[in-house]
Formats: sequence, C-alpha cells, structure tokens
Amino acid sequence: MARDVESVGVTDVGVPLRQLLAAVGDPLVDVLAAPRGLDVEVRDVVIVDPEEESGSARDNDFVLVIGARGRAAAPLVRAAARDGASVVAVKVGSEPEARALRDTAIAGGIALLGVRPEVRWERLEAYAHNAIDNARLTSDADVGEALGDLFSLSQTVAAMTDGIVSIEDTASRVLAYSRSDDEVDELRRLSILGRQGPEQYLAMLREWGVYQRLRAGEDVVRIDERPDLGIRRRMAVGIHAGSQPLGSIWVQEGRRPLSERSERALLGAARLAALQLIRQRSEATAGPRLRENLLAGLLEGRVDARSVADNIGADADRPAVVAVFTLRPVGSVDRSELELQRAEMTGLISVHASAYRRSALVTTIGSRVYVLLPELPERSAAHSALSLTREIVAAAKQHLTLRVQAGVGSAVPTLDEVAESRAEADRVLDALVHDIDAEVATISDVRAQVVISEILTVLQGNERYRDARLTALHDHDSEHATDLARSLLAYLDHFGDVKAASSALHVHPNTLRYRVRRATDLTGIDLADATERLNTHLQLLLTKRTRHRPT
Repeated sequence: MARDVESVGVTDVGVPLRQLLAAVGDPLVDVLAAPRGLDVEVRDVVIVDPEEESGSARDNDFVLVIGARGRAAAPLVRAAARDGASVVAVKVGSEPEARALRDTAIAGGIALLGVRPEVRWERLEAYAHNAIDNARLTSDADVGEALGDLFSLSQTVAAMTDGIVSIEDTASRVLAYSRSDDEVDELRRLSILGRQGPEQYLAMLREWGVYQRLRAGEDVVRIDERPDLGIRRRMAVGIHAGSQPLGSIWVQEGRRPLSERSERALLGAARLAALQLIRQRSEATAGPRLRENLLAGLLEGRVDARSVADNIGADADRPAVVAVFTLRPVGSVDRSELELQRAEMTGLISVHASAYRRSALVTTIGSRVYVLLPELPERSAAHSALSLTREIVAAAKQHLTLRVQAGVGSAVPTLDEVAESRAEADRVLDALVHDIDAEVATISDVRAQVVISEILTVLQGNERYRDARLTALHDHDSEHATDLARSLLAYLDHFGDVKAASSALHVHPNTLRYRVRRATDLTGIDLADATERLNTHLQLLLTKRTRHRPT
C-alpha cells in the first residue's frame, strides 16, 4: 500500500466527491457509479495494487487501483468497499468491463471513477491531494463560519486595523471594500468610483516593485505616504493559492494610525480571502463543467444514471428526451467566426433549456450540442421536447440569424435509457444533412431516411457486401470520363421516370436512356428484377455517401 505519509496525523477533514471532481477538471475521470451520491466524503488518497490484501484502505479513502484494469480490478473494488473507502478509481477497458465494474461498485456502495487510459496516475493523485488540502485549509481557519463574503471580510479587517480596506483581483479591479466615515484619499476615492485604481498611480506601484512583491509571497508590503499625490500611508498583502496569485488586500490609513496588529490581521485575511476566491471560482466554473461532463458520460453510456440524477436533483425514474443541435453555416465562414457562432448557439440553447426545466443539462460533443430534458410528463414527453426544440431553432434564426438544425430523440421511460434517445436524435440529425430546408425532425419525420442510412452504414463497414459489378462501373467512369453510375442512380431515384431523371441531370432523355442501357450492359444487372434493382440502388447510394460526404 502507498499512503501519503505526510497526511497521517493531519486534521481528519475531508472533501465532498463533488468538489474533488471539480478540482480534477476536464476530463481525467468518468463517474461510472455513485450509489451514495456525489457528496460522500473523501479524506485521504491511497494507492493499492493487485498484490495488496484487504485492509489497505480506511474509512472515506479515495483508492487508486494501479496495476489492474477492467474485470481484474473487481476484487480490489470489493475490498475497498469492505474497508470503508468512499471512492475507487480504476482504468477501464471495454464497455462490458465498465458495466461489470459498475455493478460491483453499486453492490458494494462505493463510488467508481473510470480513469482515462492516457491519464498518468501521479497527475490524478496530485489533483486529489490538492483538493483535500484545500478543504483542510478551510477547516483550520480561525474565523470559520464568520468568513462570510468578501465585503464582510473587508469590514472585519477594517475594524482590526483601524484602517480603510479594499480587496482587489490581479488586474487591480476592486472586488470588495469596507464602509467608512473616515477620510479617504484620492486613490481610495477613484478606486471605489471607478471600481479600479487610477492608472497613473498603478504605474508608480509597478515601478516601485510593489506588485512584484505582492505576487512573490505573503510578506506585508508598506507604502509610504505621498502628500504630493494625495496618497496616504498604506499596507498591502498578496492573496495566493499555493504559488498562484489571486489578488491583494489594501489598507489605507485614516485619521488614526494603523494598529499594531495590522500585519497579522492582513496575513490572516489574505488566507481567508484566498479560500473565498477559490470557492467563488469553483462555484462559477467547476460546477457547470462537472454537470457537462456527467451529461456527456451519460449520453455515451459511460456514467451511472443515478449519479447524474443525484447531481442535478432530478427523478431518474421519470421520462426523458435528448435533443441534438448543429450549426449549418451559410456561405463561406472562417474557423474563428464559426466557433463564435457555435458559442452563441450554445448559450441560446442553455438559456432556453434552463428556463424550461431547472434540471435540464446541456453539453457539447464535437460540433453538436446536446440537451437532456429529464422529468417530463409521461403523456406528453415527446411533444414537450419537440415544442422546446422548435422554439430554440426559431430563436436562433430570429435573434442570432443562425441556421440551426435539430434532431429530437424519442422519449425514454427513465434516465438509464437516455443513451438510446441520444443515438436516435443523432440518426435523425444525420438524415437532415442533405435537406437544407429542414429545421427540426423526429424519427417519425425521417424514418425512411434513417433506415436507409443505417443499412448503408452496415454496408460501408463490410467490404464483403460490396457489389464488384458496380465498383467496376465506377472504375469505368473514371477511366473513360463517363457518367454512367450517376445517371443510373438518378434513374433509380426517380423510380424509372426518364423525364424527371434527365431533368435532374440536365441532359436529354435519350442521353439518359443510352447511359442506363450502357450501364446495364457493362454490369449485367437486370433492372427488371426487384431485388437486383434494390441492391443496385443501395450500392450506388453508398458510393455517393463515401465519395461526397458533407463537411
């Protein structure tokens, strides 16, 4: 067993799994199972290998299983659960292996994280330790529950220093300040009114090396009075998270001199402010990112539905629908403009989905944006999802002037089956690729196109199903600069209507008749045979798909 020796004997404080996942970031692990939710406590990180015996882990440990993958890790997962560990991380191979391990974890009541194959264990271990250390730092703070927000902290520091306090970020923007009837100098007045310090004075501070010292460490920096600039005496301290600067706290001297305990008060306040800023940053970014990652895992069938339901506060046993959206650029659009349009589209989708259902989730996979609508009414789940999707597409066209297409999957009874709704939504959207006028569709609207697309996918993945006669026809076209294959496809597309097919190709009907006869002579295909005709049509459609796949 490899336990972090330095952590033994440290205050026994843990961190919720939810917070640990947020600290790990994008996306090293997938939540494969969380039978007790995402708020289970994690207190320490333990590394075990196949040679370890039961007893390696303790209550609320985060166990990293190294040296065993897939089903081979099942005994270690069971052992970790018996030992009281709250979370176990394993590198998982195939989907069947993931399902088997997920069942093992659920039976043992332990959360299971699937670690991506390319992730280095030491990286994951470091992230986990950092998250737990931050939690311990919070618990060690003397102020505890009195921490409050940054404005409350500013007022507390002002009372302790007899000064006038402001808290700034690394760009010198004022985040919070103390209320005071004392005399404020010109810098304080301009900083509060403009929410940022005046550039002239900021330049002087940079020239004096003040910011460099604030970024370098926890030392309190003293700035002498400058009567010529209307600047009173000051003290400042940097706010840090480890070696990363987060901002600074400034105290201006008022009518009374700063108290003797000012330096100590500033140092403690800086450490508390760091916790506050980290917490705010985590809530603003890590929470939504975690939700997006959970949804992506659920749509791909990698994540336990109950874990997602617990995180978003939804009922996993009620109907759900997945809708998928994609941007169809109009004309030539460069990459940066396309990314901007996609961001605008995603933002609009998120606003509409959240307004419709608080528990709705939105995530981006590749160039497509997916929306999960959980807890829908049983009798009108599909209709509700379709109405919202149409509303979103109409809003994109009206407000963003973007051309958006969307596919809506069928309603599924529970969250456990949303991967099926997602797969169907994808197939529906795929069927809209060649229909530039279509905006929103369900499987009932494009069932025939979807069925043909599925058949073509099977043909495409099996070379032994390919018809050598039609391959030879395409080769003939390439060698002799003829257009027999395309003409035959047009003829079949129009069910043998020569006039309609020749019009679509912009050729004379006699020309088309000649090409069809020539194609059948070369291949020996009998178009009077219904089976031969269907096979020929499918084979030609497949070649069209593979040679002219849309970008």
